[in-house]
Amino acid sequence: MLYSELASIYEKLESTSKRLDKTDILSKLFRKAKQKDLEHLAYLAQGKVFPAYSEAEIGISSQLMIKAIAKSTGTAEKEIREKWRKIGDLGRVAEELVKKKRQATLFQQKLTTAKVVENLRKVSTITGVGTVEKKISLVAELLTTASPIEARYIVRTVLEELRIGVGEGAVRDAIVWAFFGKKLGIEYVKEKNKLEIKNREEYNKYVEAVQHAYDLANDFSVVLQAARKGLKVLENIKLEVGKPIKVMLYLKAKDMKDAFERLGKPSALEYKYDGFRLMINKDEKGKIILFTRRLDNVTKQFPEVVDYVKKNIKGKSFILDSEVVGFDPKTLRYRPFQEISQRIKRKYEIEKMMKELPVEVNIFDTVYYEGRSILKKPFIERRKLLEKIVKPVKRKIVLAKNLVTGSISEAEKFYKKALEEGEEGVMVKNLQAPYKPGARVGYGLKLKPSENFFDLVIVGGEWGKGKRKGWLSSFVVACQKEGRFLEIGKVGTGVKEKAAEGLSFGELTKMLKPLIVEEKDRGVRIKPEVVVEVTYQNIQHSPKYASGFALRFPRVTRLRPDRSARDAESFENIKKAYAEQK
Repeated sequence: MLYSELASIYEKLESTSKRLDKTDILSKLFRKAKQKDLEHLAYLAQGKVFPAYSEAEIGISSQLMIKAIAKSTGTAEKEIREKWRKIGDLGRVAEELVKKKRQATLFQQKLTTAKVVENLRKVSTITGVGTVEKKISLVAELLTTASPIEARYIVRTVLEELRIGVGEGAVRDAIVWAFFGKKLGIEYVKEKNKLEIKNREEYNKYVEAVQHAYDLANDFSVVLQAARKGLKVLENIKLEVGKPIKVMLYLKAKDMKDAFERLGKPSALEYKYDGFRLMINKDEKGKIILFTRRLDNVTKQFPEVVDYVKKNIKGKSFILDSEVVGFDPKTLRYRPFQEISQRIKRKYEIEKMMKELPVEVNIFDTVYYEGRSILKKPFIERRKLLEKIVKPVKRKIVLAKNLVTGSISEAEKFYKKALEEGEEGVMVKNLQAPYKPGARVGYGLKLKPSENFFDLVIVGGEWGKGKRKGWLSSFVVACQKEGRFLEIGKVGTGVKEKAAEGLSFGELTKMLKPLIVEEKDRGVRIKPEVVVEVTYQNIQHSPKYASGFALRFPRVTRLRPDRSARDAESFENIKKAYAEQK
């Protein structure tokens, strides 16, 4: 497929804010595409070249992109930076400069989607001597061949800033419309922005089938190609040991009474640990692989966990869900997540870190065992299986503390005990519920003493003055809605000036500086990647921010390296929290 065709689709998607309109545009693209193009289109539709589970990154910063634009257009880097400050979008800058070059050369080759994906994937694999120059050359090669509009979207794709507002939900629905729309009698009335469906129940069944397939594969390319072949092929997608899946997420409960009313009696209560989620995989050959909720492979970072699993869990193959918590090697007291989070990304001095920051694995669920998926089995059965296969060893590998009860007083005692032991709170779970990867569907709820907090992603900031000069000293945070990030406020309180006192301005600035995609005066726009926990007093309406809401007295309480941007609080949950506080 010619990349110019896709670029024109991007333009259409960028020009509309209507979710149904975007879905219609995407569905037509998928329906008309040749089978060989579907693999790439599944990724490119979201401005990516790798599946969601892949750890591969293109790895080109804004500064390297400036060099690539300079090399391909013959423009001085200084001029490109000046244009960037004025326009605020390197994609638009590249478009403008390529347009000038095209007028001068009147030469244009045809660029294909396959060539774009091929070059950008090559960029991610380059290492060793001359890495930077080789990466710049591969991107510059694309820009040299590109038309102005193609250049705009190539640059944005490389920087992972496509700006067309397409999230996983839109891709999922577009697959349904494209390949099952005729059968389901789907008709989109563009003038009214209305979707007409003959049988809503049947439609929901197909949406759920596509979503379930994606939950298992974590790869829209696999789902897209299967859907074209029919529902049976789609439903044949299975869980694969060694391939990461999203963890099930939980909504918040106001109190224990609220939890029981929403989940029923009796329910299961478990300690909510102050650690990070870990999906433990063991394949038929005995290989153990560990994935975080961000889908990162951290097997090398936690060799002791691999050892605990080998020695204390029965079974040839399985996928288990767990929470890993750190503890003090001398006092054996549990330590806060902020202290052990540094182990997640540490790839050197592993043995030293194991001694200084030992961990305990708390297993609480299983989704696959001995060659078959048990996602649809009720939670109570999955828990009983864990009790049979896990041999608990304190401070190494244990089952999450559990209580099944329908008594509020018993539940409150369990909750109080969890807090006394230094845990965050409790999880309350429906005994008959299946496991739903990646979704907050109300099968379980979390209860903590202070519920006024959100995990939000940093999307902007402002350079400080005076003693904070050189640091980003205030941060624009956002929630997420269907692939877009909506601002909900600015926060600086809670971040420290001295690193020894906690999360500091210096530490955050170091993390965010490479992610700056636009800079005007003291303000910057930042690629949404870093997630922080923000507490607040209440939520209020505000036309100042894209979400329509603002947090009153927001405060950064901690960094969440175990969260990705797509884990940021949803707009719907914020609307719900606003309604409930009234």
